[in-house]
Amino acid sequence: MARTSRPMTVTLGEMQAKVEARVESGAYASASEVLRAGLRALEREEREFDAILKAKVEEALADPRPSVPMDEVFARLEERHLKRLARDREGV
Repeated sequence: MARTSRPMTVTLGEMQAKVEARVESGAYASASEVLRAGLRALEREEREFDAILKAKVEEALADPRPSVPMDEVFARLEERHLKRLARDREGV
């Protein structure tokens, strides 16, 4: 069977100790297995996030309430931000 991947160098920094600990524990046979498992977990997380985001967009699009004009949204956000700044200044 032809090799479908090639060796690569990866700098893990402080994460290297975590990879080595997993290999030493016997949970994984090699650092490559740890990294592949990590990438699979990242892919699962991204798929789940995409599904949640898609559901939220569909929910928003299906909402029968009228849209809020952009200017009003930004005005509300600015008001909220200014109130938070004032509250933080009082607490300092």
